[in-house]
Amino acid sequence: MSEPGEWLIYRGAGEPHGGINQLPPPPPWRDFAGGDDTSSNGSADRRLGGYRHEAELHRPGAEELEMINAALYLRRPLLVTGSPGAGKSTLAHSVAHELGLGRVLRWPIVSRSTLLDGLYHYDAIARLQDVQLAAHRASSELDGTSGASGAGGTGGAGGSGGARYQDPSADIGSYIRLGPLGTALLPSTLPRVLLIDELDKSDIDLPNDLLNVLEEGEFGIPELERIADRLPDGEAEVLTDDGTKVKVKGGRVQCKAFPFVVLTSNGERDFPAPLMRRCIHLELGRPDHQRLATFVRAHLGDEAARAGDDLIAHFLERSRSELISTDQLLNAIYLTDAAAPAGRDRLADLLIQRLDRPR
Repeated sequence: MSEPGEWLIYRGAGEPHGGINQLPPPPPWRDFAGGDDTSSNGSADRRLGGYRHEAELHRPGAEELEMINAALYLRRPLLVTGSPGAGKSTLAHSVAHELGLGRVLRWPIVSRSTLLDGLYHYDAIARLQDVQLAAHRASSELDGTSGASGAGGTGGAGGSGGARYQDPSADIGSYIRLGPLGTALLPSTLPRVLLIDELDKSDIDLPNDLLNVLEEGEFGIPELERIADRLPDGEAEVLTDDGTKVKVKGGRVQCKAFPFVVLTSNGERDFPAPLMRRCIHLELGRPDHQRLATFVRAHLGDEAARAGDDLIAHFLERSRSELISTDQLLNAIYLTDAAAPAGRDRLADLLIQRLDRPR
């Protein structure tokens, strides 16, 4: 575009206009598929890039490959540390894509996350409300039947009201949803890929709480265990993180193939020794020019990678002394393609601001 301001959609003029319709398609990593093809794996596309076939010449380093395969062979979690944007989360999607292991189960960690969040959620309040509504409905129907038939009606314990009674434990599975970790531990022939993202954001207890589950590969659901003898065949049908229903027998979930678990950390804290000795540790170093170019090519195509080569070089130079992220580089290369050439470098610097600058 010839004029510096022509790419602006919002102009701050205070007058309504239809400029929103001029927005180009979103960047591939911000393209969401809601309401369209629900069978596509939008998360993998955003992580791996829509042009990943053009980046096939890139191969991970020898140490990276060895540690990934060590975790696969040993059935141990892979703890991946590195700076923001180093490709820690993408690694999980790459393994799932190449090995055909399906959708990556993602558990994003925040300071309030607990082990139970990853295993399952039991909606006791909803179940209580439904039981109360069912009891009220049955009582209303019983009163209506008794009123219509008089003293000789059939609403007693042996009549129609009794016939409608159902053991409230029979549908308890409808109120239980397995979390990402719980779903990953379901018995299956092939392992699922589980991404426990940014574990260093958790409170001090979560890394220790994970130890037993990751070691044993199983866990119990107390709400099901205590009524298992009253369930048909001891099984309850629960919802998974995938949105499908599975049967849990005896109230316990026990894996058959241990999942490929990737725990990521930005290195903001140390983890307890018991967790470290149960994990394979991989540290991702600062990417070089070739790896960054491959990263850009996978998301934006070969032409964008060539056009943004100078921005990549400038990014690498700055990253030696500043904390900046490859996500920022992608944003800059994508957006500067839409901006006027005169404002390209200035706009790139605005988008790639150091993350460790004083607040």
